[in-house]
Amino acid sequence: MVPMIRAASLRGFVPLVERMGGDAVALLARFNLTRRTLDSDECLIPITANDLVLDAAAAELGCPDLGLRMAETQDLSILGPLAVVIESSSTVAEALALASRYMFVHSPALSVGVEADPRGHRNVVALTYRKDLHESPYSPQAMELGLGLFHRVAVMLVGSRTGLRSVEIPHQPLSPVSRYTGFFGSDVTFGRPTAALRVERHLLDAQFATADEAIRRLAVAYLAGTYPDPARKVSTQVRRALAGSLGITPPAIAGVARLLSVHARTLQRKLAAEGTSFEAVLDEVRRDAAHRYLTTTDLPLGQVAALVGFTEQSTLSHAVRRWYCTSPRELRRAARHPSASS
Repeated sequence: MVPMIRAASLRGFVPLVERMGGDAVALLARFNLTRRTLDSDECLIPITANDLVLDAAAAELGCPDLGLRMAETQDLSILGPLAVVIESSSTVAEALALASRYMFVHSPALSVGVEADPRGHRNVVALTYRKDLHESPYSPQAMELGLGLFHRVAVMLVGSRTGLRSVEIPHQPLSPVSRYTGFFGSDVTFGRPTAALRVERHLLDAQFATADEAIRRLAVAYLAGTYPDPARKVSTQVRRALAGSLGITPPAIAGVARLLSVHARTLQRKLAAEGTSFEAVLDEVRRDAAHRYLTTTDLPLGQVAALVGFTEQSTLSHAVRRWYCTSPRELRRAARHPSASS
């Protein structure tokens, strides 16, 4: 299953693009998204398409701070039912623990957590924001949107008592550094291993005025009963195993079964019970990886073929035509030069 994200993540995208004179519908269509899809927060869209449309819009509209601009218009409600759990939590620590546990409701490719300060200060912790790069490629604009929203939500819930020491961003600045310091109200460092808000440890004990134990219990029960954790699905475990080894070792069910400590036949039976098969999951992983390499890199086609586990470039060509009804070169050209392809 392709990793998805709730369409609410693109809330504000269409009006922002249109205000800047862009064609939001055309941009969305390039990544197989529609304006109607975005009308419902609960719709699920591929997270790779979600992120690529942000990067494309920023580049073509000359708007390097597009992610931050979108963060300025969004709030906690984009998380849907997870927002109720967070708002009704008693403390920041409890809210972060529940957000970490149920972030898959918004997108299984994203995660938040509390970690030791990367700079070694004992009275400081790092509130981390991560995307699983085995599932979808890194997106600078999506990272700035996510981290910017993370900060805005913290301010909304605890006011100015965030104790923010600094912000860490994995990529180099897309906008003048003053844009970042103005947005976050603190120092910002770039090229860091993990996106994070460095805050004083006492923030974790801050209490919410919106705390309500009864509502929190009901909301958690609703999430647990309505949204099964995809990490527990065998197909998800197989997908992650294949994504981590694709292009390194030949994809074989026997090897994945050993990794998951089950017999190959047992693995096939469990996958069949979930309505899929090893071959189908492998095909999805190859398709997603090929799309990433073709649309976000300039790697030679032969190298792309090897990276997705094909021994011949011609096999990649046949697979791309089956997946996308076009050639690898045309798929790459359409992503880079949409007007020429149309």
